[in-house]
Order: sequence, then structure tokens, then C-alpha cells
Amino acid sequence: MIILKHKTLPVETDEDVVAVRQLARIWAVELGFRIVEQTKIITATSELARNAVIAGKGGTVLLEALDKNGKQGLRLTIEDHGPGIPDLELAMRDGYTTTGGLGLGLGGSKRLMDEFEISSEVGKGTWIRITKWR
Repeated sequence: MIILKHKTLPVETDEDVVAVRQLARIWAVELGFRIVEQTKIITATSELARNAVIAGKGGTVLLEALDKNGKQGLRLTIEDHGPGIPDLELAMRDGYTTTGGLGLGLGGSKRLMDEFEISSEVGKGTWIRITKWR
């Protein structure tokens, strides 16, 4: 797999979430994703970046444009240094929330993307990697 380009952005504020979402959209267009896939990428990006700001008290998003044997992809790695998630299985269930939202962010993002990885340690933070292939 070849990383065509990459960029790390902070996610500390709502404005940062907008900036990450906009860059994900621009790269998705450049990589040739159709509008439906662009929407899925932007939705998952927005949900997870917002989670990093609200629940994770801020963090970073690494965006990577990928090429794997001629297949284009977009991968985002969201990392925060918040309280962590004590029960990942519970947190992945629709309707579970610690922030008063709808509780669809983690599970919904997993369904929207082709690949979804999550790791969390209480007291240290959460790491999520999502990938969409064209």
C-alpha cells in the first residue's frame, strides 16, 4: 500500500471539525469517490471528529490518501487523550451515549465505512481508524 499524501489536523473546536470534514470531502473528490461515498466519508468523519472534541476533550485527525494495487482509498485516524471508553462493546451499540447525543456515532461510522478499527484505554484516550475504498 502506498500513501499518496497525508495531513494531520487538530480537533479541539467545532471549527476544527468543520476543517477536517472539508478536507476529507476535498480529498474524496480528488480520489474519484462518487457522491454517495463522499457523503458516507464526510458523515463518519464529522461524527468521529466531533466525538474527539466532546467526549475526548480534543485530539488529532490524520488523513491519508491511499493506493493499494491501483485501488484508491481514504483513511482517517482519529486520536484523543480523553477519559477513554471503559466498555467498547457497549459503546458500539446504537443509542449508547455519554454526551447526550443520539448514540449513533461509533456504530454508524462503522457501518458507513469499509474498514473500522477502535482501541481505547481508560484514562489514556481513544484511537479510531476508518477507511473507505473506491
